[in-house]
Amino acid sequence: MTTLLFTHDAYAGHETGQMHPEHPARIKAIWKALDNPVFNDLERREAPRATVEQIARVHPERYIARILEAIPESGMAALDGDTFLSPGSGEAGLRAAGAAVAATDAVLSGDASNAFCAARPPGHHAEPERAMGFCLFNSVAIAARHAKAVHGLARVAVMDFDVHHGNGTQAAFWDEPSLLYASTHQMPLYPGTGAATERGQGNIVNAPLAPMSGGPEFRQAMTDRILPAVAAFKPELLIISAGFDAHRDDPLASLMLEVDDFVWATAELMRIADGTCGGKVVSCLEGGYDLEALSLCTAAHLKQLMTA
Repeated sequence: MTTLLFTHDAYAGHETGQMHPEHPARIKAIWKALDNPVFNDLERREAPRATVEQIARVHPERYIARILEAIPESGMAALDGDTFLSPGSGEAGLRAAGAAVAATDAVLSGDASNAFCAARPPGHHAEPERAMGFCLFNSVAIAARHAKAVHGLARVAVMDFDVHHGNGTQAAFWDEPSLLYASTHQMPLYPGTGAATERGQGNIVNAPLAPMSGGPEFRQAMTDRILPAVAAFKPELLIISAGFDAHRDDPLASLMLEVDDFVWATAELMRIADGTCGGKVVSCLEGGYDLEALSLCTAAHLKQLMTA
């Protein structure tokens, strides 16, 4: 049993325009970090394209068609003030969702202990019928629904430690008690959702953090609210929305986490997964916009996954 890495060259082809924070250098920085000899034994697989059927478990087919039809033949197109498309965006978006689906298949089939998807664009802001916040297709929600539909799972949990609340995942899970969404995030901050009072059918658990909160506050929120909720849910698969923009050096927010905080969170989530689902974890990259912090956090997160 091993840790799998899913990624694809197409992720570097998703251009977002000069000065946009979610740019191809993010994935290139991660690839460079993973060239370290410590990852020599990491099994790497090419992320496939997600099918329309797979994506349509979260996003209606008319939405999928609208996104793909908006891909320009040249230049740039804007879906909103934050979310941009270029000729390579469709391929990247399909393969980002496809990575999450393939990782889910690999982990649930026993082909791997866990898996990490080094993919872009991110996905957790994409609501069922709305692209936003740099996101086109909600990869973790698609993977969760795939786990239920194809593998017959009764309970799937997503834990999201990105600094921004995953409004899209919350919206996709809101009326489905068999899907748990748990999130730590800065508040107030984009997208404005994620209050502790937002609970869905009792399957939404938000632990907002005030600006300038650091490791102690993050770990307390995880220990008091998030980890007990995930453990009590007893997921048969645990999916992580692994955003690293809560790091103190990130330019888009003002939490003060360090690399060790993400390692601790990963270890705690793995511990719960060991006790509820045989360690079955799929982790998907979300945000992280300081290249050095992103590289360090991603590498440390992956090293922790590899301890399984």
